[in-house]
Amino acid sequence: MNDQWLVGIDLGGTTIKMAFINFYGEIIEKWEIPTDKTGKKITTDIAKAIDSKLAELGQQKGRLAGIGMGAPGPVNLATGLVYETVNLGWKDYPLKDHLEMETGLSAIIDNDANIAALGEMWKGAGDGAKDLICVTLGTGVGGGIISNGIIVHGVNGAGGEIGHITAVAQGGAQCNCGKTGCIETIASATGIVRIALEKLQGDDTPSALRTIFEEARAVTAKDVFAAAEAGDSLALSVVDEVTDYLGMVLGNLASALNPEKIVLGGGVSKAGDLLVHKVQLKMKKYAFPRAGAAVEIAIATLGNDAGVIGGAWLAKQNLIS
Repeated sequence: MNDQWLVGIDLGGTTIKMAFINFYGEIIEKWEIPTDKTGKKITTDIAKAIDSKLAELGQQKGRLAGIGMGAPGPVNLATGLVYETVNLGWKDYPLKDHLEMETGLSAIIDNDANIAALGEMWKGAGDGAKDLICVTLGTGVGGGIISNGIIVHGVNGAGGEIGHITAVAQGGAQCNCGKTGCIETIASATGIVRIALEKLQGDDTPSALRTIFEEARAVTAKDVFAAAEAGDSLALSVVDEVTDYLGMVLGNLASALNPEKIVLGGGVSKAGDLLVHKVQLKMKKYAFPRAGAAVEIAIATLGNDAGVIGGAWLAKQNLIS
């Protein structure tokens, strides 16, 4: 079996990332195909892409051991049912059944943030840690929680929805999930920009961000962290506010789960050491001391490969279990 390949698939709204990966987690070949926005042809497109890539590489279908795939939205791991994916029009969609029928391969499906966490655990910043939390700070905030090497799914697939932990109990910003005050409204790239603009509009403090906004009529999260690195006081106040709320959420998670590592990924994580240093301090401030002392904050290392590698890990475990 160890000379076979695993198929890792990460379903995104724009592209589907795919890879052939060996049992040691090494990528043999990776590529992308466009996502069918209607959701109706996705499994057919995947099956055709697999067959085409095998032919290109001169390999037979028997070289493939199985598929592990991540999909947006809550998933029933046992059945491979995707409960809901709004952008693709899926509701109670039997993704596993369709994928297996189209490809002729065994498949296992999980949430996309969960498989990214598994990828970081196996071959990324998790460095083999079996108790870790992965938080993706991008346009939104996603997450995956791994306890003793197993993803936490909860009773109906909603486990690990870190982005929707309430950080502001009263008067928080509206979140796309329907609640207010979610950490996604603060620590996402969108949230960081919102807070920066509110501060710019709230007073006349000189700031590099004000100059950027006046020239471009826009400010990015990257601008905020770059200005903070340069010592800009307004930008630093934004970073302090964001990392305080994020540290509180992560500190509470650390107190509940006592992880070895918390891995930060997504575009915002490119802020690097400044983000890590401040989040580490804030997390320790809010965590139960023993739990806070045990956890290390690290930046994700796999980038866009995390999902396909995590999918391969899932497929491998499915085969040997």
